[in-house]
Amino acid sequence: MRIKFLGGGRVVRIILGGLQRAGKLPGDVMVCDPDEDSLRLLEDEFRVKTSADCSSMEGDVIFLAVHPPVLKDVMNKMESPDPESLIVSLAPKIRIWEIQQALDHPKVARVIPNSPSIVNRGYNPFSAADELTGTDRQILQSLFEPLGEFPEVSEDKLEAYAVITAMGPTYLWFQLDELEKLAVEFGMAPEEAANAVHSMASGAVEALYSHQNRDMVMDLIPVKPLADAEDDIRAIYRERLKTLYSGLREGK
Repeated sequence: MRIKFLGGGRVVRIILGGLQRAGKLPGDVMVCDPDEDSLRLLEDEFRVKTSADCSSMEGDVIFLAVHPPVLKDVMNKMESPDPESLIVSLAPKIRIWEIQQALDHPKVARVIPNSPSIVNRGYNPFSAADELTGTDRQILQSLFEPLGEFPEVSEDKLEAYAVITAMGPTYLWFQLDELEKLAVEFGMAPEEAANAVHSMASGAVEALYSHQNRDMVMDLIPVKPLADAEDDIRAIYRERLKTLYSGLREGK
């Protein structure tokens, strides 16, 4: 199976890293990107073929791995894909019908990947055009199921997933990183701090989602040092993320 990525940024590294970790990295992978430094990093890490020319559309599966503001321009410059090729967009905002129209190609799917895919713990929702065959869907599953969960959802929900699952880790990582740094300041060795925060965060998520009475779970700890800031933090989430979501939905 010939895989081609149009774009060589972070999302490509996430997908290739997860497939490599699972022992499922395809043998024929081409990545094209005008940034030679990005291509060199991918060559060294994954032994993939690379090219600075992104006009060719050869491949059994062609990933559109560029940001939405650039995607339409990239598609306008591309050659027509092979009729049997499966086009997979990794970008929010640009709808399936827009991609079909721009490329004059019916077999299109969209996936919203997230970064834990690099350790095979991803949550990567997808939507697919009706024109995909059973074989096309099997190919998609073979590429994404090693990366984590791969649910099919309504295309109208993909922008919500982009805000909640794709960008979600960024809302949490800096907080965990700060707790780890504080643990070291409080006397833990760096390895102790990392293990403590990792175990605490994993257990906290499991506890919250294992019980129907969420309020009861959140009341299990009597001392809440950030209680007086919780409303402000929730307000920041709501203001920033609702604005972000609205921006992704605009222009559809």
